[in-house]
Amino acid sequence: MDHFKGQPRLPKFAVPKRYAIRLKPDLSACTFAGSVSVDLDIVDHTKFIVLNAGDLSVHSSSVSFTSSKVFQPVKVELVEADEILVLEFAETLPVGVGILKIDFDGVLNDKMKGFYKSTYEHQGEKKNMAVTQFEPADARRCFPCWDEPACKAKFMITLDVPSELVALSNMPVLEEKVDGPLKTVSYQETPIMSTYLVAVVVGLFDYVEDYTSDGIKVRVYCQVGKANQGKLALNVAVKTLELYKEYFAVQYALPKLDMIAIPDFAFGAMENYGLVTYRETALLFDDKNSAAANKQRVATVVAHELAHQWFGNLVTMEWWTHLWLNEGFATWVSYLAADSLFPEWKVWTQFLDQITEGLRLDCLEESHPIEVEINHASEINEIFDAISYRKGASVIRMLQSYLGAECFQRSLASYIKKHAYSNAKTEDLWTALEEGSGEPVNELMNSWTRQKGYPVVSVKLKDQKLEFEQSQFLASGSHGDGQWIVPITLCCGSYDVHKNFLLQTKSETLDAKDSRLAEIGSAWIKLNVHQTGFYRVKYDEELSARLRYAIEKKYLTETDRFGILDDSFALCMARHQSLTSLLTLMDAYREELEYTVLSNLINVMFTSLFYSHYWFSYSINPNYVSFFSQLSYKVTSIVADATHELSDYVNQFFINLFQYSAEKLGWDPIQGESHLDAMLRGEILTALAVYGHDPTLNEASRRFHAFVDDRNTPLLPPDIRKAAYVAVMQRVSPSSRLGFDSLLRVYRETDLSQEKTRILSSIASCPDPNIVLEVLNFVLTSEVRSQDAVFGLAVSKEGRETAWAWLKDKWDHIEKTWGTGFLITRFVSAVVSPFASFEKAKEVEEFFAGRTMSSIARTLKQSIERVIINAKWVQSIQNEKHLAEAVKELAYRKY
Repeated sequence: MDHFKGQPRLPKFAVPKRYAIRLKPDLSACTFAGSVSVDLDIVDHTKFIVLNAGDLSVHSSSVSFTSSKVFQPVKVELVEADEILVLEFAETLPVGVGILKIDFDGVLNDKMKGFYKSTYEHQGEKKNMAVTQFEPADARRCFPCWDEPACKAKFMITLDVPSELVALSNMPVLEEKVDGPLKTVSYQETPIMSTYLVAVVVGLFDYVEDYTSDGIKVRVYCQVGKANQGKLALNVAVKTLELYKEYFAVQYALPKLDMIAIPDFAFGAMENYGLVTYRETALLFDDKNSAAANKQRVATVVAHELAHQWFGNLVTMEWWTHLWLNEGFATWVSYLAADSLFPEWKVWTQFLDQITEGLRLDCLEESHPIEVEINHASEINEIFDAISYRKGASVIRMLQSYLGAECFQRSLASYIKKHAYSNAKTEDLWTALEEGSGEPVNELMNSWTRQKGYPVVSVKLKDQKLEFEQSQFLASGSHGDGQWIVPITLCCGSYDVHKNFLLQTKSETLDAKDSRLAEIGSAWIKLNVHQTGFYRVKYDEELSARLRYAIEKKYLTETDRFGILDDSFALCMARHQSLTSLLTLMDAYREELEYTVLSNLINVMFTSLFYSHYWFSYSINPNYVSFFSQLSYKVTSIVADATHELSDYVNQFFINLFQYSAEKLGWDPIQGESHLDAMLRGEILTALAVYGHDPTLNEASRRFHAFVDDRNTPLLPPDIRKAAYVAVMQRVSPSSRLGFDSLLRVYRETDLSQEKTRILSSIASCPDPNIVLEVLNFVLTSEVRSQDAVFGLAVSKEGRETAWAWLKDKWDHIEKTWGTGFLITRFVSAVVSPFASFEKAKEVEEFFAGRTMSSIARTLKQSIERVIINAKWVQSIQNEKHLAEAVKELAYRKY
């Protein structure tokens, strides 16, 4: 038996074809009983059957394999370390199909994985529901199975549940038999699919429903009394199914689609075939209390999860190495759908946030390739990150831009038809796109998916020639040895004067005469036009000055204004340019009014706090994200660490920078204003509150207290509540805590998850460390669902040391509560990453030396690397000449 232990994958001598699964959950005792019968094809001579099982009690006497006769195992061993069940038989099993039977028991756990319990209130009484979450590798906690994506099979599910409850699974009900207090519900057989997509939910629910034009029944389930909050998601789902059917040229494969809001849910959503599960914040929308950002989040999360019904469910990655095929594509396609349904949202412009977050993680030496080797199930959770989602989506967009939209769509449809109901690897997709386009896609894309990192393309003007040079960009300032085939796009003085080419070597020169770029000597030159490429650009001083002028004169599109700013910030952090030059560039954005550009500057740039299944597959709403990760705040925080006497000047600079747009937008919604202006208002006001702008703090306080007295007041609409909550917390202290206590009261009185997370993500912004500690202790109480505790980690700069001391003190509890899931990585990255000293990096390393688990190993290394990058940046700023004069001049410059 020993040679089956410690292996990354199961042996190949047995192939499951069909599962018949019966489950009986006890919602009072929080246990379940089950049985599984597997049609199993023995394809090689063996005395063993090896499959996955974890946290289950297997009834050894029930285990049998029947083919030409009944075989009873002589040994049944559950290897918990590897989560495998090894069955040893006395004689060799015959090649061919037989039936494996196993009875088992399990616990409805509170870890939000496998088969687990979620709690809710109905008519004032606390109740349990039973829910499954199997991705990435937790079907094995519900029933013994071949829990790998390539081991596709068909599933027949039967549930024995209390007769008054709703019981849902992937397929429509085939038969329901009521026997007193219990009922037995059997479901139609599923199409062939992977184990991680099997789903079961049992509880009390309301629903709203609609149908697609070809008769697919679509329902949104939620807690009793909240059905109206499901209408937005329902409308989006019906339209999105229609859109994807046309785009992929393949019908949705199931007869129904259910989407359901789960009160306790670790991810943002999960694409189970035909039964998609969501956090409440990702599926429900309340017209009176949800913000514009909530509406956008619901739409994009639904579009993302439904994209998986094709990319992931119909065509499935062969192994977790190819996770990005699921997540990168679903992220990219969700923007396609959202743009079709809500063109006024300009989501392709907002897609820049996806690119930027991918760039910010992939510039670490502790990053990983898009295609990453997975050697154990415990490693999988850590790759649900910005590389798989955001870099994956970004390189897809880059490739689509290079090949052309029609060719790309046609090739994609061919790929899906060829691999439907099967598995695929990255190279299968490249082959389809290569065949459809005639372009060397394999050669072009392998450099982007098989090596980590990306290039910075340096460009300088010399003797009427543009000189290009690529090198690997690392935030540490080190030199990497990567090289890419880079699709270069550039324009010169006008978007009508442009040039495209592939940079396939380290350097290349472009002659103005040969390239018809006649104005090269005096005009602005912008590379990576519209930011479709996954790389950064460094301009020489003359070209940088021309671009600043073009920004001030509004010659550039908002996407290019965004890109220039973001590249400059990254180059400054990597110490390739001075802080003075970055602040001078930022000053050119004083009259900026576009949401995406200002959002990059002040709010949407969220940290590694929150990723995956949204943890952006979409777990995060910009309205909840820590403003302490915003670009501008990062600058002020680093300056404070480097030279505290300049902090007030930098704060004043950013107040001046944001006041123009704040005055244009005001506090109150304007009749007929755009969706983007509604989102921007709250972000601008939040930024001004963080920087201590007294008029903002005073007005926010006035409106907040009116809201506390009357929750229906028009003075505090949902779009500015986060700003008001943050503002109120800036003046809270142990001796003046009315605002904090009032916020806790609102938290306790609301039943809207979006409002609760809005409050949680605001209260730790208080600059008083004693209040920060109280908040951190509060998030560990039963008043905060364990999925939401991470929102309370968005602590102020003044609270960083308090948060670190708290993390060390509470680590055993945190590890026990969150240690088996991906959420524990958020505790590490949120608390550790903001520090900026070599001493702190060493202290963190020493603390975790004896506490590292494989599930946090990558995150811990990345977090420590970020601390060291910050420390080097601080040193650079301390040594920067003439910085003080420049900052003071910028802070009080008159316009």
